[in-house]
Amino acid sequence: MTRDLTAGNPMKLLLGFALPTLFGLLFQQMYNMVDTMIVGKLLGSQALAAVGATGSISFLVIGFCSGVCGGFAIPVAREMGAGDHEKLRRYVANAVWLSVLFAAVMTVATGLACRRILTAMHTPADIIEDSYRYIFIIFMGIPVTYLYNLLAGVIRSLGDSRTPVYFLALSSVLNIGLDILLILKGNMGVAGAAVATVVSQAVSGLACLVYVRLRFPILRLSRDELRLRGRLCLDLLGMGIPMGLQYSITAIGSIVLQSAVNRLGSLYVASVTTGSKVTGLLACPFDAMGGAMATYCGQNSGAGKLERLSQGVRDCSLLGLIYSVAAFLAMLLLAPFCARVFLDPTESDAASIVALASQFIKINTAFFFPLALVNIVRFSIQGMGYSAFAILAGVFEMLARSLVGKLLVPPFGYTAACYASPAAWLAADAFLIPACVWCIHRLYAHRRLQPA
Repeated sequence: MTRDLTAGNPMKLLLGFALPTLFGLLFQQMYNMVDTMIVGKLLGSQALAAVGATGSISFLVIGFCSGVCGGFAIPVAREMGAGDHEKLRRYVANAVWLSVLFAAVMTVATGLACRRILTAMHTPADIIEDSYRYIFIIFMGIPVTYLYNLLAGVIRSLGDSRTPVYFLALSSVLNIGLDILLILKGNMGVAGAAVATVVSQAVSGLACLVYVRLRFPILRLSRDELRLRGRLCLDLLGMGIPMGLQYSITAIGSIVLQSAVNRLGSLYVASVTTGSKVTGLLACPFDAMGGAMATYCGQNSGAGKLERLSQGVRDCSLLGLIYSVAAFLAMLLLAPFCARVFLDPTESDAASIVALASQFIKINTAFFFPLALVNIVRFSIQGMGYSAFAILAGVFEMLARSLVGKLLVPPFGYTAACYASPAAWLAADAFLIPACVWCIHRLYAHRRLQPA
């Protein structure tokens, strides 16, 4: 049930590994989009804005969870490439202990702080209560976020990128059913959408747990391997915290930008929410490419096959360029149609939201190739073992979004907000591309210093 990425054509391996991951991400985006579509069509544009106003906070916290789990999986991929299965199991055990600790602390802290954060972000008064109900429930689901992301990351590190997709497909169908049941039949409003999301992810996480126990003999842990080990925990934290912080630091810029958009009013919040959902779905291939490169570079650096690293980055970047051009051309024609999916056409402001969201979608997809490089190069660097660079890339993204939010949105309004993410992607690439070259040279230098 494992896959070796250290031999064979990199392009074929990356495609074969990334495609199942892509389907999983699409399913994940699907049930996020279903929340938005059902909220927008059944509860109206104000409820849609209420959910959208929590997006940057959710990215700050849930992104940290996902990043930490992705970092925890890198040593697993490295030991898989090196063939040290005993050490691999010890890494998995210590990752579980750390995830339990992180989940407990974060659930309590975010539950206590979320209303204050919404207030500090100038969330419009007409949507703040719905925003609070939605994000509080999402934060109470942090433990199941860790459960799914850690197990899915471990499974992918062993070369199996298909199985997590199947469980996400199951949870997506469940999420749709729960949305309809809780919002339409249960009259729970936006809280029903949040409950549906948490329950669905819990199901996919538990399914991963059962699968790991039944189908991966390599992960059957002995009592000694279950022990907490300080050195391994430090190694895991050295990978996981930088990857988590890259999302959180980036999200700080998103929060500053969201605060600026909030000041424009709920119409613009709903427009950014709609446009972001479309571009988020379209950007899934880049996340899949990044995940594939993390495992690919982790296994190949662990196996000492450094010559395959540059080739893998080049091949994956070519895939990113081809897709970026196709997505932009498609959105030149289809952006208004995609925006309408989230709205009730009978609402008085539906036409305005469609026009504004279409502008957002076209501008962002025009800069998709820089986004592709952010994911491909950053995750490649992390797979090579240099996770700290992720923090610096996140700082560049944060600064770019914050500057746009603080300096450009007030005088130039919504149009400036549309260019915030492209500015962040370009800023991150200016750092990441030379950093990737340096990391590869560093690995070669380290190998030359090793005794024969």
